[in-house]
Amino acid sequence: MEQSLTPAGLVTADPQELERLRVQSRTLKVVVFSQILGGAGLAAGVAVGALLAQQMLGSDSLAGLPIALFTLGSALAAFLIGRFTQRWGRRTGLSLGFAVGGLGAAGVVLAAVTGNIATLMIALFIYGAGTAANLQARYAGTDLALPAERGRAVSIAMVATTLGAVAGPNLIEPLGRLALSFGIPALAGPFLLAAISYLAAAATLFAFLRPDPYVLAERFADVAPLLPCDEVDDEIVSAAPTGEVGDRAIPTLRNGVVIGATVMVLTQIAMVAIMTMTPVHMREHSYSLTDIGLVISIHVAAMFLPSPITGILVDRVGRIPMSIAGAVTLLLAGVVAAMAPTHSLVLLIVALTLLGLGWNFGVIAGTALVVDSTPPDQRGRTQGSIDVLVALAGAGGGAASGIVMAATGYSMLALLGGVLSLLLIPVLWWTRRRTPSDR
Repeated sequence: MEQSLTPAGLVTADPQELERLRVQSRTLKVVVFSQILGGAGLAAGVAVGALLAQQMLGSDSLAGLPIALFTLGSALAAFLIGRFTQRWGRRTGLSLGFAVGGLGAAGVVLAAVTGNIATLMIALFIYGAGTAANLQARYAGTDLALPAERGRAVSIAMVATTLGAVAGPNLIEPLGRLALSFGIPALAGPFLLAAISYLAAAATLFAFLRPDPYVLAERFADVAPLLPCDEVDDEIVSAAPTGEVGDRAIPTLRNGVVIGATVMVLTQIAMVAIMTMTPVHMREHSYSLTDIGLVISIHVAAMFLPSPITGILVDRVGRIPMSIAGAVTLLLAGVVAAMAPTHSLVLLIVALTLLGLGWNFGVIAGTALVVDSTPPDQRGRTQGSIDVLVALAGAGGGAASGIVMAATGYSMLALLGGVLSLLLIPVLWWTRRRTPSDR
């Protein structure tokens, strides 16, 4: 009889478990490759979106508009990707999202060439579909993961984004020179890379995400129990064979979806508000595009690179403690950014590093909470709806950031963003007070 070693070191001969392990391994490899490509596309809007809008619109107060537009676009795309996933699986939902995002990036390039503001607005909105697909790909890694593996599964998908996302901002000047050689404005250069990267990610997922992990997760619901590792007795988990944990474990946290969504929404607002206006703030104080690219690339690296360690901590320390750690880290980021002298590149790097790290803590912990609390046949719809809220929160943060900065300055914007993240702590406390029996 064929046997296999599970992640917990236990031997199993269950054919479904063998299939789960095989498909999970293949899924993670495909997701990793697609996320490397998707990360490069994601970085374009983050690094130069605000600068391109500032250049074309001639207004600092509207510099947050690109983030708001492509985040609104990502909200609609997240909703649609969730529905497509629910009906046809991850492969269809994610590949369509990346393909539409690639077309939007190409539209931004066209708008920059023609100087057409209306085209820019529409293209940025469509470009947001790539952002939605990039974020929802993290769920693909959890579809077939066991409860004690989910934090790490999310982290693998997210860390893969690092390579492309970090490389993108550091290529601003080379891509700008390349764009100029084609008669394209320099700030549109990163969007050329985004168009190619998103379309390549779409092709990768469509061709290789087979069999579909979401479809199999519904079939293997009994093999992949849906209880959060925080809620399962350690002795039961260590002693029970794979597939038997779900029948004996303590019930899931009833408010897990609410908590997970709240963590991700507040984390997104705080991060986007500060991150969006940092390039504009730096440009106003005569920093070069190279300096701006460096700060943003380090920020993006902090968003994704610590994911393997964060995933382990989320699985071992717990979802709630790591959510609180994220809130405190975001507060520190806001304080450092607010207090940094105008021409201190080092302190800006420290602030944006903390900003990315706090976001990383919150997103991985929140994602794990949501997956823990939803059965396979409802995950696509639920995850898509939550990412809509996250995207709308980011859009609001991006749009408001330009107005707040124009009225009060970058320091006050950074401080407000950091303080906002602290709302997570009373929300988490209140929710857990309402569910004392869950512990």
